[in-house]
Amino acid sequence: MPHVRTREYKTPSQDFTLEYVEVIQRHHKRTPYSTNTFFREDISWSCVGQGPLNGLKAASGPGADAAEIQWQAFTNADNPFTATVGPGFVGSTCQFPQITEEGLEDSITHGIDLRAVYASRLGLNESLDTSTSRIRVTNNQITSQVASGLIKGLFPASSDIEVLVQSTSFDSLEPTISCPDANQLQTAITTGSQTWNGHLTAAAGLYAELDAVSGIATHDTGGWHVSFDHYYDNMSAKQCHGKTLPCDVNSTSTCVTQDMADTVYRLGNWEYSWQYRDAPQSAQFSALKYGAFVLELQGHLQDKISGQSQIKYFHNIAHDGSLAPLLGFLQISQMVWPGMGAEVVFELYSKSSSQDRHASSQSYFIRVLWGGQPMETSTPLGLLDLVPVDDFFSYVESMTGSGNDLLAACNS
Repeated sequence: MPHVRTREYKTPSQDFTLEYVEVIQRHHKRTPYSTNTFFREDISWSCVGQGPLNGLKAASGPGADAAEIQWQAFTNADNPFTATVGPGFVGSTCQFPQITEEGLEDSITHGIDLRAVYASRLGLNESLDTSTSRIRVTNNQITSQVASGLIKGLFPASSDIEVLVQSTSFDSLEPTISCPDANQLQTAITTGSQTWNGHLTAAAGLYAELDAVSGIATHDTGGWHVSFDHYYDNMSAKQCHGKTLPCDVNSTSTCVTQDMADTVYRLGNWEYSWQYRDAPQSAQFSALKYGAFVLELQGHLQDKISGQSQIKYFHNIAHDGSLAPLLGFLQISQMVWPGMGAEVVFELYSKSSSQDRHASSQSYFIRVLWGGQPMETSTPLGLLDLVPVDDFFSYVESMTGSGNDLLAACNS
């Protein structure tokens, strides 16, 4: 999806000084999740030499130069349990999921584009200095895989970078927080909603055509028929990599057509818009699900304004399930399913105003970019283009209250 680049970037007037930038993006191109693959796929998918890197390094001593390990998936016919699960992509050397070579290249390009805009404006070095810039990932390794490419483009002289990650018990970025009330709201919005179930009933014919190709049972227990998420991921991952749409392995003339795939994508976008933007409870759901991250963002902005923080640039690498509730929280005017590499950018600006000839004061403003341009919302804030930061904080307060308020709302 479009992101911040020099050719589209609009610089505010010289009255404004950029003080701080925080980016949150979805990861780039990847293989589908194993839960989103058919029992047996009709195409191959090779990742030879492209396996994820793993390992451990010590701060000092012999372990400081420990070897870096790259995973390479394989199967062995002597393992009898191999045949108890679907082979998916037969003989594949990939992890499902993993960032692909194309996704890694996109990550590097993304970093290069961001550097071209922000390095000179913020005074960023070629090497990542953790006293002024931070990178954060989730516990899903695909975000770290993206980070390796992003940092190559954004901080090209860097190597062996430390990134931030929260515990899976309370990660606000993915998010993996415990919020029973958010879970209840999501059920009410989706499978507990006449609108949602009516949407699924209306799509029964499409499901039958898709199932005829995939072999997925109509009353499966894997979630294929409670939303279009599984089919969407399976087919979009293939098409993002120039692979063909699937055909029945037993009847190669029975295939998913482009019209069918486009309908899946359209319905998938409707599902995301309904969950996070259109359903009557969607704003409350988004606030509960992603309020913790927004409170952290607000803290970063406040610390910068007060002078308590020297951080200039903060980059979060996350998922569609991260950006979607954030867009819902901000009440974006036109909701979509966030695509690979989609980003929201928060820019904090200062503006000096003279009180008299002996003194001056600073005011702070926030600009929020979506697709590289100021985000249009349906909130009283309207277009998020140099909005007084105190107005933004008031909006956050109206959505989440304090941290204790959010905890109480999650467990009411």
